[in-house]
Amino acid sequence: MTEQMRVAPEVKAVPDTVTAAFEDFMEAFEAFKEVNDKRLGEIEEKMSADVVTRDKMDRINRAIDDNKKSLDQLLLKKARPALGCGRDGSGREIGPEAAEHKAAFDAYIRRGDEQGLRELEAKAFSGSAGADGGYLVPPETDNEIGRRISVVSPMRSLSTVRTVSGAVLKKPFAAAGLSTGWVSETAARPQTDTPQLSELTFPTMELYAMPAATQALLDDAAVDIEAWIAGEVDVVFAEQEGDAFIRGDGVNKPKGFLSYPTVAEKDWTWGSIGHVATGVAGGFKPANPSDTLVDVIYALKAKHRQNATFMMNRRTQAELRKFKDADGNYLWRPPASAGQAASLIGFPVAEAEEMPDIAANATAIAFGDFRSGYLVVDRAGVRILRDPYSAKPYVLFYTTKRVGGGVQNFEAIKLVKFSAN
Repeated sequence: MTEQMRVAPEVKAVPDTVTAAFEDFMEAFEAFKEVNDKRLGEIEEKMSADVVTRDKMDRINRAIDDNKKSLDQLLLKKARPALGCGRDGSGREIGPEAAEHKAAFDAYIRRGDEQGLRELEAKAFSGSAGADGGYLVPPETDNEIGRRISVVSPMRSLSTVRTVSGAVLKKPFAAAGLSTGWVSETAARPQTDTPQLSELTFPTMELYAMPAATQALLDDAAVDIEAWIAGEVDVVFAEQEGDAFIRGDGVNKPKGFLSYPTVAEKDWTWGSIGHVATGVAGGFKPANPSDTLVDVIYALKAKHRQNATFMMNRRTQAELRKFKDADGNYLWRPPASAGQAASLIGFPVAEAEEMPDIAANATAIAFGDFRSGYLVVDRAGVRILRDPYSAKPYVLFYTTKRVGGGVQNFEAIKLVKFSAN
């Protein structure tokens, strides 16, 4: 069989196990390296790659992305514990008060019986029902939704997360740090300059979802209603959050780090995010394209660089898989094992589809210490309002939580801009 007759490995059906999915992923990457090496050899020999080779490499690239998506879905499913009666999201026994709340919440969801939750509110001297009605979900369900969102959303898992009881978090920040000086043992201590404090404000905005269920589903005692609620809500919340944390405009939603002003790294000032230009509008330089990645890595200070992560979408990541160093080693490396991240020049890669594609003047790659750079603010509690009237014969569950977010340290995140300068 000739080389041209060989085809890229077919994308297999979703494997039953994480191990099988990871093996398929690694097999696809080995095939990618083989075909890409051939493509580079053709370019060196004939100044252009054969169209069959290019098409084959594109198919393998797509196979890698599909296998990685299947692997991520399996890992997410595996990470989800059962929410059984009398147990929390980790499978541990819960106390009598939590069990009582769980039973009352179950009665409210299945039958619309509010009596149990109202009695719990009166007993706790709290009024959890808001102006529009609704009740807070049990803590174990709230934690399960939050944990699943963290697994699905790369920004939430990488950023600092604060839980507040109010509507706004105000955080003072000293951009220049404290003034210091050296003195001898007996010398006078002159007063140092007062640090200039900036106040960063992070308001929380309302995020909502409205899953629907038939009354037959709610009447089925075998259905774990809390697990169903968590499963319906968390992925929707994660998708909305992930988009807002990256490119949200701050109007009725968190402000994403791509919405802040950007300036060339040499002109960086507090309040903006520095970028490193590739030197070519809409692409990398033909010669030594990875130099831009090295430049953005060292644009970060050492204290942030050691905790930094690359962030990009899968199409940009597919382009970077082709890069090699001077010794012919690939700069992009697959995960060492299932559940770990791929790496680029030794730094982990987070895949976020909300990042823009490579295009003229696009900031398609971010690199930073997101735990220091970005703050996610959660207002405690997820609230559910049962609505059996608006969409008969379905029962709607108007589910809300309040979330805010924004950049808290502007020196901790850098961008790659696909522009001439």
